[in-house]
Amino acid sequence: MQWIGFYILSILLHPLTEPHGEGPRLAPMKLFNFSNFAARHKLAGRFTKHIGQIAMTVGFAIAMPACGGGGAEMTTATAPGTIVLSTVATPPGSTSSPSNTASESTTTTSSAAGTGRGFPVAGPWVSFYGNASQVDLAKLAATYRIFDIDADPDMGNFTPAQIKTLQNGGQNKVLSYFNLGSCENYRSFWSSVPAGFLSCSANKAAQLGTYSGYANEVWMNVGNADYQNLILNYVAPRLVAQGIDGFYFDNFEIVEHGTNTTNGPCDAQCSQGGLDLIAKLRDKYPNLLFVMQNATSDKTRLGTATGASGTVSYPSLLDGIAHEEVYKPTFDKSVESELVNWFSMNLMPGGLPFWIATLDYVGSCSNTTDAQVAFQSSRARGFSPSVSDASASQQTVCYWPSTW
Repeated sequence: MQWIGFYILSILLHPLTEPHGEGPRLAPMKLFNFSNFAARHKLAGRFTKHIGQIAMTVGFAIAMPACGGGGAEMTTATAPGTIVLSTVATPPGSTSSPSNTASESTTTTSSAAGTGRGFPVAGPWVSFYGNASQVDLAKLAATYRIFDIDADPDMGNFTPAQIKTLQNGGQNKVLSYFNLGSCENYRSFWSSVPAGFLSCSANKAAQLGTYSGYANEVWMNVGNADYQNLILNYVAPRLVAQGIDGFYFDNFEIVEHGTNTTNGPCDAQCSQGGLDLIAKLRDKYPNLLFVMQNATSDKTRLGTATGASGTVSYPSLLDGIAHEEVYKPTFDKSVESELVNWFSMNLMPGGLPFWIATLDYVGSCSNTTDAQVAFQSSRARGFSPSVSDASASQQTVCYWPSTW
């Protein structure tokens, strides 16, 4: 039986595929003559038997997934610029391809790519808070793989059918902007909610002051029970009903504020309550993608959170993080270092590499010089870059060269 193992191993040691215009095909097989090798190197008797058994084991272990069994993966062609997630981690800044870096020719998609935790591909991705009528949905869906949109049904930006178009048959992931740390007065739930809920404007106990620079926005205590009830049982379900793949949490840096500030002071109860809120959302939506924007300090990276399933490491609740203004308009080394720290954790939600993204702003889609710097700087660290016009605007989709 051991010689069967040698036979299998000899086949697997030779490349099985070679380039072909219509996709991969089997290459001619060249068998390795192990008996001659053993004779030359005096491998005989019991040792040869053990080697044969090992070869048999290795042969079948490799052959099974290669032949399509046991959770095989399918390699399919994808659009230029697609960033494929590799499962081999490389230290940030390395010149070789890190676990979250770019490969721009093919996409490896698992059988569960359309559902559950983790991002099958890291990009390209785009943040767009405008209306579907402002863009060519088909072009958008063919160009980008991850979307951050505002799917609030009362805003009327996207219908479920339009979101389905963006998802492109399950090839793309659509996240909805979800403001947890503050409440905008133009959202319907600012003043109007069903019985059993307390609106943002009525929940005076949760209000932590006006968001500096945004007169229509108020910081909220994310640990407040009534506010959590509103988020968990009213706001979140309405977003999910739109058919999205996950949430893109914003203004969660409230948990990092502490009390020595007038711009959204958040004490220990508020801060821990915010982390626990994510755990409760995860309990409610175990298969949705969770991405946290900003708030990437050790407060969250080393934090724990408690939900119905118990206390867990806070990062384990997320599928990715994103941070604004890392490279443009100016380079923020401290934020880049925070992202590198997250990268080094080698998190694998759903068995897929943790998504780490950057969102930089260059004023307009014509500023290709700054945009290219942001793209290249982000990718050099193994992150997934996106570049837009301006923070809190994102009313325009820029189509940057896929070769960056």
